[in-house]
Amino acid sequence: MKGIPTKPAGRYVPGGFFEGGTSMSGADAAVAAAPSLSGISPVEREILVYSYYRDAELRGANLLFRLMRKVEDPESQVMLTEHLADEVRHAWLWTERIRELGGYPLPVTDGYQVRIGKRAGVPRKIVDLFALTVVVEQRALRRYHEHLKRQDIPERTREVLEAVSKDEGWHIDWIRKKAREFAAEAGDPDWMDRAVARYREIDREVMEELETYERQVMGLA
Repeated sequence: MKGIPTKPAGRYVPGGFFEGGTSMSGADAAVAAAPSLSGISPVEREILVYSYYRDAELRGANLLFRLMRKVEDPESQVMLTEHLADEVRHAWLWTERIRELGGYPLPVTDGYQVRIGKRAGVPRKIVDLFALTVVVEQRALRRYHEHLKRQDIPERTREVLEAVSKDEGWHIDWIRKKAREFAAEAGDPDWMDRAVARYREIDREVMEELETYERQVMGLA
């Protein structure tokens, strides 16, 4: 494979940065990326997209690991372990898909989860961690569903998208239910809903930044 083209000013890093250059954000980064993306092959484009998905699953697994170290509730420990196993398996499915295409996972240094983290920081309270997990999982599910609506999806990719989407549903349900239990026990029943609303606003801001670039990556722009 010839590899994803680079720009003279520095190597492009997915998410709007050029190594050796200055950082860019929002629409400017997407526009700057467009010439490079226009030169990559369909297979290279697929590998880039799947690398984003893989990175999101791995970073989601890291968030769950943080939760496991904070939550003492026995039922939550069981559910978190199964949930974590799913996230790692999802990352492997995308890795396997990339290898089937003859490539290797690409580094993603400033994708969705990194940008969320820069804005939200690392929550210290369990309910806030659960709320952030719900928002991140809901975003992942929406992205997978949007991808499934495309007409030109390879059958193997469709299989992976359907497999990971099936798991995301129960992930969201159990986390949301348990977080509301914790909030009620803390004497603040609305805590979870407030936290979700706050993180959804951050999610919206991040996706506004990434939408144009991701449409370029997906070949929709």
